[in-house]
Amino acid sequence: MFKKFFTLFLIVIFLITIGITGYLFYLYQNTNFVAEKIIYYNPPQSALFFDRNGKLIDIRYSKENRIYVKYKDIPPKIIETLLATEDTSFFEHPGININAILRALIKDIIARKKVEGASTITQQLVRNIYLNRKKTIERKLKEIMISIKVEHILTKEQILERYLNQIFFGHGYYGIKTAALGYFHKNLNELSLKEIAMLIALPKGPSLYDPTKNYNLNIKRANNILKRMYSIGWITANEYKQAILENPKVYKKIITPKAPYAVDTAIKRLKKEYPNLLSRGYNIYLTIDMPIQKIAQESIRWNYKRLLNMNKKLNPSKLNGAMLTINQKTGEVLALVGGVDYNKSKFNRATQAIRSIGSAMKPFVYQIALNHGYNPASLVPDISRTFKIKKPDAPQEDEVWKPKNYERNTLGLITLRDALIHSRNLATINLALQLGLDKVIKGLKEFGFKNIPNNLSIVLGSIGQSLWNLSEKYTIFSNYGEKTKLHIVSKIIIPKNNSIIKFETKKENIEPDYQAYLMIDILKDVVKKGTGRKAKVNGIEIAGKTGTTNKFKDAWFAGFTPDTQTIIWFGNDDSSSLGKRMSGGRVSAPVFRYFYTRLLQIHPELKRTFDIPKGVHTFIFNGKKELYTKISPPPPVNSQENLVPVF
Repeated sequence: MFKKFFTLFLIVIFLITIGITGYLFYLYQNTNFVAEKIIYYNPPQSALFFDRNGKLIDIRYSKENRIYVKYKDIPPKIIETLLATEDTSFFEHPGININAILRALIKDIIARKKVEGASTITQQLVRNIYLNRKKTIERKLKEIMISIKVEHILTKEQILERYLNQIFFGHGYYGIKTAALGYFHKNLNELSLKEIAMLIALPKGPSLYDPTKNYNLNIKRANNILKRMYSIGWITANEYKQAILENPKVYKKIITPKAPYAVDTAIKRLKKEYPNLLSRGYNIYLTIDMPIQKIAQESIRWNYKRLLNMNKKLNPSKLNGAMLTINQKTGEVLALVGGVDYNKSKFNRATQAIRSIGSAMKPFVYQIALNHGYNPASLVPDISRTFKIKKPDAPQEDEVWKPKNYERNTLGLITLRDALIHSRNLATINLALQLGLDKVIKGLKEFGFKNIPNNLSIVLGSIGQSLWNLSEKYTIFSNYGEKTKLHIVSKIIIPKNNSIIKFETKKENIEPDYQAYLMIDILKDVVKKGTGRKAKVNGIEIAGKTGTTNKFKDAWFAGFTPDTQTIIWFGNDDSSSLGKRMSGGRVSAPVFRYFYTRLLQIHPELKRTFDIPKGVHTFIFNGKKELYTKISPPPPVNSQENLVPVF
């Protein structure tokens, strides 16, 4: 009987052993995925945006705000503080600390409740990545298995690197480098001993010990950490005393975005090619120049306030503006402002808004005429015309279109130069009729305009453009006949393999430099004595053109100097009128002057005069010098008779 009972007992023990072994093997197999996540650690990382001078201007992320730091870049004092707080024997144990587990178990039994933890740093890392925090025997067994497996494959330094990059430090910060930059606006090597202790205090209770909310609680725990370090002899009495007395300044934001519209633009233009842009830790260097960007932002705010004071009927919530400054030779965007206040509206009026450009279109029409043999001294009729056009909402019906000049008068025959200087609508329409609308449309397409309606109103700027696209087209003038493609990113550094992606300048030759200079010279007169007079800045040559759309809905100024080009737009977001006589010359040209007056203060070295290309000659017209080229020769004598159109 006893023999049978003993045999049965052995069978049961055997089956239990087999069962436990099988269960443990099952658990072990189920830990492979988590272990691999730790071994082949690749967490989401924030994208860092810098200006052209290497200044950090923004941090963006799609999943977790984490700025990764390698072990070699972590100061030893941070490691010491962490180990003193969480796992003093870290470098001795194999992933789990048996002595600590037994000690904690005894204390828990005596207290009849859980009073002390026994998790090693490796176990904490496993738990943090494992995510399942349910206190079950199965989870604990898995945690131990994974910890031992991780310790077998990774070095202690690799585990510490993963731990300090993975742990949540509260306030949306993952990893110690992010937390140091966020709470103290410092790099790790700049932290004081007290600041290190304040950071190491956080993982135990990120919300409870958040120094931006519970400063005193955080300080109290940090002081306990310092006391622990002193008691085990890891810091001196002097270090301890000095650290205890320190009360570091804490910041609520990791960074105040310096050029949010510019960063948004960069992200939008890169996202298609780099879908993981905001989660792979890229360092993205923009072409933005922060000192110039600040002046641009200040200029837009200044004009916003000025316009509200000028016209009390303007609605502050609808009025807005945008501005884009570039280096026309390289296409680099130096400053981009997409609105008056990013916090109130993230809609980017520099890249997303499509608005009619009004008379800012005219230089393109006049350049087409110059490229077809006209000269700045050629005469065009500034006389009224009446047209029958199809109604937009009822194409079967006609309506009368009778365009007028801004000044409501006519001047008869005037030179092409004077017509553009004073932005004469009627002269522009008659010039287009002389050329033929088909030639105008063909020329505009060659300049890069798309979806052009077969409608004479296009020469007065009924075509819609974004500020970005218009800026690109204006480089045809400012860059002497070469259209430069705009770009806002200069390079991307990928830290994982330290590779660099560079973005180069792209250009397209549109016309000879001497032909473009004819337009530059006319646009200089627009600023000297025409509709752009309010953009004038002493001591530097400026070329530019105002733009005003129907019913004063949009006010533009497109101007450039020998080194830079700036285009400004103001209007109401709902496309309502800015008010009577609120033209581009009155609304936006003063912004150009405000901006460049301050720009020259920080960049006095900017080129002050335009170069005159070879192929530009002069002749005398009405007692004054006028320009000509082989394509735009002087007009023939008695050209008035030759240029009058047949009505």
